[in-house]
Amino acid sequence: MDQTQLNWITSFIWNIADDVLRDVFNRGKYRDVILPMTVLRRLDAVLEPTKQAVLDMKSALDSEKIANQDDALRAASGEAFYNTSPFTLRDLKSRKTQQTLRDDFIDYLDGFSPNVQDILKNFEFRNQIPKLSESDGLGQLIEKFLSKDINLSPYPVGGLPGLDNHAMGTVFEDLVRMFNEDNNEEAGQHWTPRDAVKLMASLMFLPVADKIESGTYLLYDSACGTGGMLTVAEETLQQIAKDHGKQVATHLYGQEINPETYAICKADLLLKGDGDAADNIAGGAAFSTLSNDQFRSRTFDFMLANPPYGKSWKTDLERMAGEGSKKDVKDPRFVIEHAGDPAYSLITRSSDGQMMFLANMLSKMKHDTPLGSRIAEIHNGSSLFTGDAGQGESNIRRWIIENDWLEAIVALPLNMFYNTGIATYVWVLSNRKSESRRGKVQLIDATTWSHPLRKNMGKKNCELAPEDIRRICDTFLTFTETPQSKILPNAAFGYWKVKVERPLRLHSQLTRQRIEMLRYASGDETIRATLYEALGEPLFANPASVRTQLEKLVNDWGKNDSDEEGEDGEDDAPKKSLSDKKKKKLLNEASWKRDAMLMDVAHQLRKELGDSLFEDHNIFLKQVEAALKKLDLKPSAAELKLIVSAVSWRVEDATRVIKKVHKPGKAQPDPLRGIFEEKIDGKTCVVEYEPDSELREYEQVPLLEEGGIEAFIRREVLPYTPDAWIVEADTKIGYEISFTRHFYQPPKLRTLAEISADIVKLEKETEGLLSEITKGTRRAIAEEEKP
Repeated sequence: MDQTQLNWITSFIWNIADDVLRDVFNRGKYRDVILPMTVLRRLDAVLEPTKQAVLDMKSALDSEKIANQDDALRAASGEAFYNTSPFTLRDLKSRKTQQTLRDDFIDYLDGFSPNVQDILKNFEFRNQIPKLSESDGLGQLIEKFLSKDINLSPYPVGGLPGLDNHAMGTVFEDLVRMFNEDNNEEAGQHWTPRDAVKLMASLMFLPVADKIESGTYLLYDSACGTGGMLTVAEETLQQIAKDHGKQVATHLYGQEINPETYAICKADLLLKGDGDAADNIAGGAAFSTLSNDQFRSRTFDFMLANPPYGKSWKTDLERMAGEGSKKDVKDPRFVIEHAGDPAYSLITRSSDGQMMFLANMLSKMKHDTPLGSRIAEIHNGSSLFTGDAGQGESNIRRWIIENDWLEAIVALPLNMFYNTGIATYVWVLSNRKSESRRGKVQLIDATTWSHPLRKNMGKKNCELAPEDIRRICDTFLTFTETPQSKILPNAAFGYWKVKVERPLRLHSQLTRQRIEMLRYASGDETIRATLYEALGEPLFANPASVRTQLEKLVNDWGKNDSDEEGEDGEDDAPKKSLSDKKKKKLLNEASWKRDAMLMDVAHQLRKELGDSLFEDHNIFLKQVEAALKKLDLKPSAAELKLIVSAVSWRVEDATRVIKKVHKPGKAQPDPLRGIFEEKIDGKTCVVEYEPDSELREYEQVPLLEEGGIEAFIRREVLPYTPDAWIVEADTKIGYEISFTRHFYQPPKLRTLAEISADIVKLEKETEGLLSEITKGTRRAIAEEEKP
């Protein structure tokens, strides 16, 4: 059957919606009826010749009380599906009342095999039946699909040719595409434009076109939507095999969480006669790829996907970690061994899970076959650079690049998709890189290689024409440097994240004002100050004595506030009620006693040491230590730290605070790594300084930096902050990919001659305007002076 006939059938079915569903359903809901009805009519026509054989088999199995009937009934129908109801759609056409038609139609639906039931359930088609029946549309719908003007059967009927599985699949896919384009706001969520899919399939298969042997290949899409990627990939592989004189069998696998698109995908495969592939599609609201992987034990030859980006996967995280956090996820797809770390985490931010889909695919690569596995996956720009060194996104990039799996990334034109105009990229990966590609990554800028659409579809205003796809693929296969193709070593994308510390420099003074700050050392200063104002010193001296009043104030906090303006005309913001956790903390008598004790210790220290200024914090600490010993006071290390912090402040040129003094001969000075030589009481010592967290910085040092971290720090840091040092133990490795860095072309500056010419031209135009203005002014003055 030629394309013209197929287009006519598609248009006929499309028009049924307007004929029957107008004024009954919103236009965006037409697909909820038309797509499942198309599936039902095709299945009904395919099953018609074996209908009686299925009914006979069903009767025999029931009489023998055989429970597992599925395989036998499939064999009786000769298909991967069947219907055991006594009706066909043609039988239902003659029903005289809407109630009878509705009841028999439901019985007809109930007779389908489990795989078709799964499709109907996820289409939620049964939910549409009451509205169709009430509007008298159900009978009209059935009559339209049984029209003698179209034949959805695989057999010739009434002079109309039969529709083979491939042709039926084409009709169904065209209907899906038309509904998606008609409702483009929703379409972009689930449907990748066919031009982008063809490019992905080409990038995945062409590099190994001459290495594909006759045999069986498994294809997988972890976010398969309506299945378009899988079917295009299958067609591309079959064509390449045919062109090279090979015979291949393909098995399709996919998983999809959206119920409707899952139903479309499964139905499409059934309509194409690929019942086994339909059984290999897992989906529905409970089947998230991240938290409920349905193919844990399988590996695949070819994988491709367009995962959701910018979409939270927090619900999946809760399922995977229980009541815990990311650290409690133990899924071997996302917690692996790499770079000497047995618990290397590939878990990304919960706000965006797109890179997790890529990690899932990488976990399913074949490592024991000549071709290994090849992957093509679409991502937005955040996958290139989001995530700091040591975080999930960066760890995934590092894992990929250090394993030498990344072949290329292709930047696609803007506005390629229906509901977003953002930049998108195709990642091409393989665990069997060719010799010429090993240790290298190719970046291709294809942002200008597209053709405009005659009419926008949502935000999609351009497409990849066949010549654009060919140009991108040729650039990829040629693997040479051009203005649009950059070839870089793997290490070019890596960097060290280096912690750079500077010494803490403090002045200290035991003033009453600073000691008073310890009154609210337990936090919530504003609330505690209000409570102290109401209850006075007993709150600190003997909290138990004011316990009842304290409980009432805390429990009533925020209840009596007015939203009206204050006397001064200003809005008094009402207090918020307190959380149970905060109430518990405020009612904890130990916290009030602890703060009182801190103030008491500080006042005793002030009495012993006075309130003079200490410009050397090291001397202050020694005197505090001696005073505490003399006064027989024994605050904990944490409590002493609170007291010292309250009475100290940063001063840029103060003496550096010493953290540790090494024993003689135990350490050698190494200022770059924080070990310094210092004079203490006239003796030369080797010391470490206390780092100042407010001055802490991180430097990003490229892995390809000549001389490594040390050379970079000596050149870029020490000339400006000579007292800085690095903390090698905290150095992390990260990876990011910047297209801008490699493809940015600065705008061409105009020459001085061009600028001068423009200035002269403007001056001449200005002079002309002034002349006209003054000429008009003189004329007006002359007119006024006339007698």
